[in-house]
This record gives sequence, structure tokens and C-alpha cells, in this order.
Amino acid sequence: MQLFDTHTHLDASQFDGDREETIARAVEAGVARMVNIGFNRETIPTTMKLAEAYDFIYAAIGWHPTDTLDMKDEDLDWIASLCGHHKVVAIGEIGLDYYWDTSPKEVQHRAFRRQIGLARELKMPIVIHNRDAHEDVVRILREEKAAEVGGIMHSFSGSWETAKMCLDLGFHLSFGGPITFKNARVPKEVLAQVPLDRLLIETDSPYLTPHPYRGKRNESAHVRLVAEAAAEIKGIEVEKLAEITYANALERFGIV
Repeated sequence: MQLFDTHTHLDASQFDGDREETIARAVEAGVARMVNIGFNRETIPTTMKLAEAYDFIYAAIGWHPTDTLDMKDEDLDWIASLCGHHKVVAIGEIGLDYYWDTSPKEVQHRAFRRQIGLARELKMPIVIHNRDAHEDVVRILREEKAAEVGGIMHSFSGSWETAKMCLDLGFHLSFGGPITFKNARVPKEVLAQVPLDRLLIETDSPYLTPHPYRGKRNESAHVRLVAEAAAEIKGIEVEKLAEITYANALERFGIV
């Protein structure tokens, strides 16, 4: 069984003491490919380093909404130049975050629009971070014609109504640890309705650790637990769920 962790942060400081061992555990658990996310001035270089060091690790690079107050024109140019690297498969994670009050909404909106524009120019998919900003995220995706490139709604947490709008825009929906939580009614109900050909799985490690490890550091090996939970919700064998989401990820990221 091959698994694809479509969103991880293996370069995070939480892995500084055992990064190689963590990656080895993921491989042992059946994780054949991963996309690491570089989302600001510090993590883009470390993400690129990981992608260059491991054949099965790819990179998505962009500017996280909570860091957009620090984003400069030259940073966008830098991202554009790195997108020519053969291991860079998406622009992200980009979007809006209304939970953490670190960047004004208008600053987030401008950065989000500019990065969607870059993705359209380069014909690359985008990875969307959306926290407490469902209406504005969908509106900006529509206004900026993001359907031309599509992408991934990372760690999807919205309603089925929001999910339908994202699906109509050509996006895949990715689910992680929260679908293993007993009280996570909405994500489970949404996942149950998402077409299998638009479904992806992820860890967002070291965050959003699935049950039964909730409260501890997450890691890519735990995407297997996400796959098991998703398979149960969908009423199919976990091997089939893994096969489908793996193929979906390859297609979405344009990996041959």
C-alpha cells in the first residue's frame, strides 16, 4: 500500500532532533511520497533543501497569510524563480487566516490575489490555507479565476456548501487528523460526500495529530491513520482509499 502525504512540515524545528528517523518511519509506514510546505522567508529554503535531499519529497512554496505583512515584492520574484525547480509542484500554502491577528485582512487579500496571479502565469496549482475565512477565500478564488489552475483546499474544515463551491472551482479537498476525532462531525460528513476523484489525505505534521496520538507531535507516518479513518467513512477498503488518493495527488501535482 502506497500513501501520499500531501501536506507536511518536516523542516519544522520539532523535528530537529530526529528528522531522518521521522522520514524513515514514514517510509516504513508506506508513505511513498510527500509534499513539504515552505511558507515564508525561513521555511522556503529548508523546504527546498529537503526536496533536493530526498527523491520522494516534493516542495510547495508560497507566503502564508499570517506572514504576509512581511512579504515584499522581491519575495514574490523569489518564489517565481524557484517555481522553475523540478521538485516544486505547487504554490502554497497561500490564502486567508482570520484566526491569528498577525496580518491585516487587506494585506492578506492583496498577497493572496498576487500569488494566485503568479500561479496562473506559471500554470501551477495552489495550496489553500483557509481559517475562519470561507466566504472571502471562495470569493477571491472566483474573482482571480483560480479555476484556471485549481489546487488543494488544505486541511478542509468548511461546510458541505463551501466544499461544493470549491469543487466547482476544480479544487481537491484534503483531510487530515481531525477526521479521526470523535467530535469532528462536520469534517466527517463533508468527507463522506466528496467524490473519490477529488479526495486527498495529509498530516500537516507536526500539527493536527490524529487519534490516538492527539496531543503529541504529528509526523508523516500517521497519514496511514488518516487513510484508515477516511476509508471507514467512505465504506471502502483502506488499500483502495490509498490507491485512489495516491493517484489523485500525482495528477493534481503533475508528478510523472
